Amino acid sequence: MVHVRGRSRRRLSVAALLCYRPGHTPRLIYRPRADPRHDGRKSFAWTDYRDLRQAAHQQLGGNMVLVWDNLNTHLAAGMRSYIADRDRLTAHQLPSYAPDLHPVEGIWSVLRRTTLANRAFADPQELITAVRRGLRQLQYRNDVLDGCLRGTGLSWPHHDDITH
Repeated sequence: MVHVRGRSRRRLSVAALLCYRPGHTPRLIYRPRADPRHDGRKSFAWTDYRDLRQAAHQQLGGNMVLVWDNLNTHLAAGMRSYIADRDRLTAHQLPSYAPDLHPVEGIWSVLRRTTLANRAFADPQELITAVRRGLRQLQYRNDVLDGCLRGTGLSWPHHDDITH
């Protein structure tokens, strides 16, 4: 007999940026969002993605090129205006359905096959802790982060292959 408590209304959303820069190690910058905020939203708003992009800019500096999917918050009028107002920011949209071209999809795949594989979580907090731990570990796995880009078939010079 298996006892099931029922469907939880709690949800974990995670936004992530995989950052590549010639001559540097790749970086994974992420923000989990475990509970609805006072505004009642369960997922990220365009302002959350803006804040994540700003955090990446503070950590990495320089110009930034965003390549992302067609999530509705990425296409929001506020986000489009934000991008248009930044000289050092360029955004490129992927085709409508192209997870094979999106390096961040590789991160979710690695998490599902490692940290989250074959586990039943007792409660939402245990899931949140496992996801954060898995992402924190991936931040230091340059080979995995590079592999997420290579898995797309897109090319970028590896940090060890660049002459300074």
